[in-house]
Amino acid sequence: MKYFVRAIKYFIYLSVLLVIILTLLVLIRAVEPDIETMFRNGYDALWQIALLFAVLAAIYPKVGYVNRMATMQDSWDNVRNDIKKYMENHYYSLEKAKPGMMTFRHDGTVSRLSRMFEDRITITATEGGVTVEGLRKDVLRIASGLERIQDRSNG
Repeated sequence: MKYFVRAIKYFIYLSVLLVIILTLLVLIRAVEPDIETMFRNGYDALWQIALLFAVLAAIYPKVGYVNRMATMQDSWDNVRNDIKKYMENHYYSLEKAKPGMMTFRHDGTVSRLSRMFEDRITITATEGGVTVEGLRKDVLRIASGLERIQDRSNG
């Protein structure tokens, strides 16, 4: 269900982005405010664009959201506070904490909006480290950062 919701959000996001771009083009008088002259195929182009957006929106959640393992030498109980501190220093607030798992949300409204409120980062204890789950660019940055703070505290 989460995948489907993300796909719908991306379809809406792409559609709104197209409307904003077209509105700006009309306002600066780069194009006429008529769909028939705006697109080569006129109104037929709208369903073609919608189909393209649907394909992109269906694919993006699969490649845009990942799980990544971050190697940690200490146990979950020893690194939990370091993880929380790291996340707070990177503008994430603790949303929920359970034994062996924490979820964080980004503090900034603009940042959350740009991520379509899909900004949740889930960190789960695993054997030999933690698994970080969420938006790809955030997960890669956070996982490598967690490994660096672990290296500093052991070094």
